[in-house]
Amino acid sequence: MGRRETSFSGRGGLLVTRRRDEPVRLTRIYTRGGDAGETSLGDGSRVSKLDERIAAFGAVDELNAALGVVLAGACPESMRPVLARVQNELFDLGADLSVPLEHEGRLRIAHEQVDALERDCDRFNADLPELRSFVLPGGSPTAAALHVARTVCRRAERAALRAAREHDLNPLALIYLNRLSDLLFVLARAANVADGRPEPLWRPGETRTP
Repeated sequence: MGRRETSFSGRGGLLVTRRRDEPVRLTRIYTRGGDAGETSLGDGSRVSKLDERIAAFGAVDELNAALGVVLAGACPESMRPVLARVQNELFDLGADLSVPLEHEGRLRIAHEQVDALERDCDRFNADLPELRSFVLPGGSPTAAALHVARTVCRRAERAALRAAREHDLNPLALIYLNRLSDLLFVLARAANVADGRPEPLWRPGETRTP
């Protein structure tokens, strides 16, 4: 049997014991533990729900939901495995942010996950037309949804940076969010190309009168 460890479920502060390779099992959804405005970090310590770390992995959760909307639509097949992988990695990221850095041997974002995002950026960007202006968020429904996810990703990064001012966080968690926002921008452009949609471009001052 694999090594057993205690981990944070991300729902109501539940702590569960499982093998390292075993999916998290939730036996109860509500715990009443957060009724007084506190919740548990991944090490079991109690903090205010207004703690910057809670805001950070809450924004990561919102980003994951935004990607779920993309995958629920007419997403190009070439993007599906990438976005599905990212969704799983965002749970890794939330677990990382929820456990104080002094705890060793816990699930952390790793360099290879950042490297994979960079390879995806290069691969999808290779066939895109040269960017000659700022892009407006829109075009196809998939592209528009990816732009929404991109802006949520930027907000999650800012939340994580605020948390990092108060607490020691894994630097790779912050880098991951930065790279992911770049990838989502590239994927939004690629989605418009795949759908044959012209890319909406910013035309500075176009509606101003002379």
